[in-house]
Amino acid sequence: METQHITIISNRRKIVINVSAILYVLMTGKKSEVHVSGDKTYETRMTLRELENILGDGFIKVHRGCVVSAMAIHDITDCINLINEESLPYTLRKKRQIIEQLHAKQRRIVSNFREKEIPATQEEYRKHYSSFDDLPFAFTDIEMVFNEERRAVDWIFRYGNPALARLEKLPLERLIGSSFGSLFSNMDSKWLRNYERATLYGETLEMIDYSPEVDTDLKVICFPTFAGHCGCILFDLSQIEFTSMGDADKALTYYLRTLPKADG
Repeated sequence: METQHITIISNRRKIVINVSAILYVLMTGKKSEVHVSGDKTYETRMTLRELENILGDGFIKVHRGCVVSAMAIHDITDCINLINEESLPYTLRKKRQIIEQLHAKQRRIVSNFREKEIPATQEEYRKHYSSFDDLPFAFTDIEMVFNEERRAVDWIFRYGNPALARLEKLPLERLIGSSFGSLFSNMDSKWLRNYERATLYGETLEMIDYSPEVDTDLKVICFPTFAGHCGCILFDLSQIEFTSMGDADKALTYYLRTLPKADG
């Protein structure tokens, strides 16, 4: 069974860390630095070997003093490039071996996505998200599409409310069940990478940028929903009154309060 949490002593305090939030562990002198999502770092006197033994199989040793989460790696060039845009050095002579390990671990992790709680039909998605139909801002649940290397290359709209149809300038009947790439020819990879981070790494991310697909400046808040999925709350910045809820935390709180309760 995979380790879900680890406990370390950092600055004389006991810290419990969700393993899925760990990006990498770096040995510095006689201490290890545990780097987690959200730009947090914890120092501990545990050795790298001790941490390796409890972190589980989802990590790769990229050089003698560093292990990296397979799900934190975006790609490998002359550096290990992480999903949070950090870059780490690695042992170049082991590049092929590290890439092979990365692909094997990512395939295993993605193949283990649990499906028991995911709606099986469009009707089940509509029922699950029925309370979102009348929201004044766009909301969608998307399922990520992965290539043979288990990198996200597209997404499929599984639920969308009428506000999403207005924002995307397409009817819901055309959006739902369709991949983004089949509807729009000019996908901007910045959105894809962030949705991938939310889906695979459980992050809640907030972005403000221009979307050439809909010719609109957008504020997007994305966060994990079902395994292999993420939810997206989208605001048209030309209608700034819709963003009065504030930051990502407030929007996400609204989402959680609105979500229908599970039966039983």
